[in-house]
Amino acid sequence: MSSTGLVFTGDIGFDKYMSQRWEDKNLLSDEVRSFLSSGDHLIVNVEGPLYERKEKEATTGALSLIHSMDPKVGDFLEGIGADIWNICNNHIMDAGSEGILSTLENAASHKALTLGAGANEDEARKPVIINEAGGIGLIGVGYQRACRKAGPDTSGCFSWSDLDTIEKQIKEIKKTCRWCVVVAHAGEEFTALPTPYTRDRYLSYLDMGADIIVAHHPHVPMNYETFEGKAIFYSLGNFIFDTDYQRSQFNTESGLFIRLNFTEESFTFEPFGIKIDRENERIVKGEIPSIFMDVQEDEYEKLVPLAAKMFIENTKRQLRFLKPDQFKDATDEDWYNNFYEPLRSGRVPGECLDFQIIYPLSLKADEGKWKESSLEGVKEFILKQIDQ
Repeated sequence: MSSTGLVFTGDIGFDKYMSQRWEDKNLLSDEVRSFLSSGDHLIVNVEGPLYERKEKEATTGALSLIHSMDPKVGDFLEGIGADIWNICNNHIMDAGSEGILSTLENAASHKALTLGAGANEDEARKPVIINEAGGIGLIGVGYQRACRKAGPDTSGCFSWSDLDTIEKQIKEIKKTCRWCVVVAHAGEEFTALPTPYTRDRYLSYLDMGADIIVAHHPHVPMNYETFEGKAIFYSLGNFIFDTDYQRSQFNTESGLFIRLNFTEESFTFEPFGIKIDRENERIVKGEIPSIFMDVQEDEYEKLVPLAAKMFIENTKRQLRFLKPDQFKDATDEDWYNNFYEPLRSGRVPGECLDFQIIYPLSLKADEGKWKESSLEGVKEFILKQIDQ
C-alpha cells in the first residue's frame, strides 16, 4: 500500500524583523529542520511577493502591513525542501501584478509548484496533483476582499467565495484522487476559535467532497476539528513572520507544523510546535499550544461567545496600534459605533470581519455557558487574553 507525508507550515514573511534572516544558517534549529524534511512534500505559505521593491517600505501605521520579500528567499525555500508554495493570501498582490509574476517565475526556477494564485483565474484555480497514496489533489483559496481575486486576464487569487467553482474543482479532483485538501487563507486575525461563518464555510467545503482543510492567516495557532475521516485545521499560526504589528498581540510567536500521513485508505496527522525566539530571531521547537485541541461542535457552541469576546479585545488592541489618534482613548460608545459601522473597512457581511455578527456574539459570554465546557486548556488560553 502506497503512502506519503505532507508537511504544512504557517505564514512566512521575510521582512520587518525577519529581513535578511534567510542568510543565517542557524535561522532554523536542527529539530525544526528535521521535521520540515520528515515528509515527502513541504507546503509553505509564502506571505507576499518575491519581488525587488524599489521604494522604501513604510514602517508605521497601516502602511506597515505591506509585505514583500527579496527574491533570494526562493533559494532558502528550495533549501528547506519547499516544493509547493501556497501564494493565495492577502499580501501576494502587495507589489501588484509585477510582484505575483515575479513570484511565479521564482517558484518555477526553484522547481516549486504554486497554489491558489496566478496570472489569471485559470492559473489560480489549477490544482496541484500528487500521484501518491491513491492521489492527492490540493487547491488554494483566500478570503474576500483582501485576497484580491484573479480575473480571466488579470492576476490574483482563487476566492473562497467562488463556491460553484470550488465545488467543481473539488469534484474534479475526487474523480481521480482519493484525497482532496483545501489550503485556505482565511479567518479572523488573532482569534482562538473560528467565527461561526468561517467554520460554516469550511464545513461547506467538506460537504462538497473535500477531506481536509488546512488554514492560515490568523497569525496565531488555533483549534482543530475532526469528523469521520475528515478534519479542519483552523490555523497553523506564524512560521517565519515577526513585525511590531504582530508583537502587539498575544501568541504570535507560537505556531505549528502539521504532517499529514496518507495511505489509500486513511490519514493520520502529527503536530509539531514551533516558537519564534525573538531575542535571536530564530525558529526553534516549542510546546504544542494548549488551544490546539479537537473542539467538537457541542464544545464549540459553549466556547464561541468567549472566543468572540477575546477577539473583540484583540481587535481593540489592533486598532490602538494602527490608529492611535482615533482609538487610543476610545470610549465604550466609540467602540460600539466602530463595530456597528456598516462600511467598516474590511467588512464583508457574513464572511470577513463582520462585527455585526461577532460583537453581539461576544456579549453572550456574560451568560457563562463557557463555564460548562470540559476543555480547560482552551478556556485558559482564551481567558488569559481577556484578563490582560
